[in-house]
Amino acid sequence: MFVRKNKNRSGSISVQLISKEHGRYRVVKTLGSSHDPDEIDRLWLLGQNLVHKTDPSQSELFALNTQADHIVQNLVSTLGNANVHTIGPELIFGTLFERMGFNQIPDPLFRHLVISRLAYPGSKLKTVDYLFRYQGTSLSVSALYKALDRLCSRYKAPAEAIVYRHTCERVTTIAAIFYDVTTLYFEAEAEDDLRKIGFSKDGKFEHPQIMLGLLVGEGGFPIGYDVFEGNKFEGHTLLPVLARYGKLYGFARPVVVADAAMLSASNLKELTEEHYEFVLGARLKNESEAVKREIIRKTSGMGSGDKVIIEREDGFRLIVSYSERRAHHDRKNREKGLARLKKQVKSGYLTKQNLNKRGYNKFLVLDGDMRVFIDEKKIAADQRWDGLKGYLTNAQLEADKVIEHYSHLWRIEKAFRISKTDLRVRPIYHYRKKRIEAHLCIAFVAYAIYKELEHLLGQAGMDMSAARAAELTHTMYELEYCLPDSKAVRKQILAMTDEQKMLYQTVVDNS
Repeated sequence: MFVRKNKNRSGSISVQLISKEHGRYRVVKTLGSSHDPDEIDRLWLLGQNLVHKTDPSQSELFALNTQADHIVQNLVSTLGNANVHTIGPELIFGTLFERMGFNQIPDPLFRHLVISRLAYPGSKLKTVDYLFRYQGTSLSVSALYKALDRLCSRYKAPAEAIVYRHTCERVTTIAAIFYDVTTLYFEAEAEDDLRKIGFSKDGKFEHPQIMLGLLVGEGGFPIGYDVFEGNKFEGHTLLPVLARYGKLYGFARPVVVADAAMLSASNLKELTEEHYEFVLGARLKNESEAVKREIIRKTSGMGSGDKVIIEREDGFRLIVSYSERRAHHDRKNREKGLARLKKQVKSGYLTKQNLNKRGYNKFLVLDGDMRVFIDEKKIAADQRWDGLKGYLTNAQLEADKVIEHYSHLWRIEKAFRISKTDLRVRPIYHYRKKRIEAHLCIAFVAYAIYKELEHLLGQAGMDMSAARAAELTHTMYELEYCLPDSKAVRKQILAMTDEQKMLYQTVVDNS
């Protein structure tokens, strides 16, 4: 069976179903006739559908059974890749960019650089590719670098001010600030006034680096940052950062919370003289012999969660807490280290040169026969420190509050982890100081937006990380099409997955 068009004497076209039986053609049914081409097409498609139902071996083309189907098929056939745009990064991160106030910075390129750092972190070459593919903006790498040269001098200060204002909205009162330092290395061999070879936290000791000091408030919301020479002692970066932002924003002197690396006699003296209260991690085994004896005496028989307070001669309080979980962790680490050490001793390869204080080598001693062996007494003495953690402070706070403040220091470690992994702030390929500072300014603003996204997701009770949200933006699309008669261009966001809908509602609809 097949469909045939037949021209009538009146000039109209009739559409008929025809069958062939025993070599003869027979009209099975006349579906209708018309002068209207659209009606004729409709009748033709109807006939094709009837043929398809009668004989399933016919082409799938016959599955089109209405004029609407035919119209949609024609529309889809005219669409190409150029009609579909990735809208997710602009939809999610662009919304946050504007809502937080960064649209006050009158430079579209600044916006693009920040959003691309959040959605597609990578080199500046990848940024150029992102701008062309997803924003339709053609930009040369040299033009991008020129933009970076002017970016830091013009926009760093207003960007920092916007970040601080937003942090104040989220934190309300800055009662405590958290400070830490990390190193960022360069894929270059030459040093200069800023990039220096120094102690690398990334393990890249052969690469020049810079020191990045980051200041955040409670919840990890950023306050400010500063850049230092790569060979600078991190303990000497704290006071300059505090002084700069204290003067810039005029906030009351909050409690400064920092890691044990900031612990030096000069640091403590300067903080006290500047009337800062502080909570620092303490290295208990580096205390004086008298203090260590008092620690061992007072902590003997402590249970998990117990704590003691020791008054030091300099007037600072040393708070020591005990955790069974921490003790278990300390024991397991020591057992692993000792197992490796015993293997080395048994091999006979250890010599006098191995007698140092590095790691578990501190348990090695040398006997009269010039043999290296493990001193069990040292191991027993070390076990007495299992589970103990120290906090040094000059603040008149309850011991529990001191420990609580310090327990939030992980948020700044998370900030560095986000910056180094999700935002890929390292390695840095720039060598001009202006471009290095511009790169860090973009990363700082991107981190502020990232934290806001994280806050909104948590507030909505969504079990979704900000990193997962960034992934979802990659497949949120918009269709651009032109109406055939009016020639008006229209845009339509394509249907989203359930996960994408929740993200959209949390960010865009959350006004």
